[in-house]
Amino acid sequence: MKYGFVLPYGDARIAADFAREAEEAGWDGFFVWEPVWGVDAWVALTAAAMQTERIRLGTLLSPLSRMRPWKLAGEAATLDNLSGGRVILSAGLGAIDTGFAEFGEETGRKTRAELLDESLDIITGLWQGQPFSYEGKHYQVRPSDFMPPAPPVQQPRIPIWVVGAWRRKKSMERVLRYDGLLPNVLTDDGQHRQATPDDLRHMSVYIEANRTAVTPFDIIMEGETPGEDPVAGAGIVQQWAQAGATWWIEALWNEPRDQEGLKNVRQRLQQGPPRARPG
Repeated sequence: MKYGFVLPYGDARIAADFAREAEEAGWDGFFVWEPVWGVDAWVALTAAAMQTERIRLGTLLSPLSRMRPWKLAGEAATLDNLSGGRVILSAGLGAIDTGFAEFGEETGRKTRAELLDESLDIITGLWQGQPFSYEGKHYQVRPSDFMPPAPPVQQPRIPIWVVGAWRRKKSMERVLRYDGLLPNVLTDDGQHRQATPDDLRHMSVYIEANRTAVTPFDIIMEGETPGEDPVAGAGIVQQWAQAGATWWIEALWNEPRDQEGLKNVRQRLQQGPPRARPG
């Protein structure tokens, strides 16, 4: 099991400072979210890269339907080179209540799913180098030799974690093409609910039975554990590990967005990941 910490809010300076402290505290990954309008995720992760040496750096997550895939491909590859191959890209439809309508972004689920699929095709294609062309419903790309960036350090590509909605066939088939599952569950009436260990176990079995790629694959679960009680925290994580999870992401999304909330986030980060301590 690997352990990550997601910064619920904060500017690039905070991201740099917290990423350094996360590395010192023994976390394996440091993540930021990517808003419609707000602190730029890739600037924050670049600042974090300059203050760290080992910890993985990623988004949680990038809503590709409202992003130019070629720009994101360049940002991720640039950071992967800067950091020595430490980037993880998390992708999904995103939460439309975070400003999609206010800025005129697409809100229809079907169209956003189409844009997500085409964006992932383009990003992975561009990472493989030129010449690259693409003909999709929403995007068309012709080969270009105008100052292409260096390919990512990580090969065959930067790991891509994708949201998978259980039991939505198209959503889960998308997951199979990439490198990690961010589990979600949709009820029969289309409502989201929190995944349970049983849900995750079923999803893990499905992936093992249907994924044909031989590259590593991760299953990511996020939540909160009590930093002051590592034994209890390890117990919480263990049930997810037994269900198939390979990453635990500590996510304090409900902390107040003020100095007191930031103080609580920092304290939890400094307490370290919920690994069971000897004795």
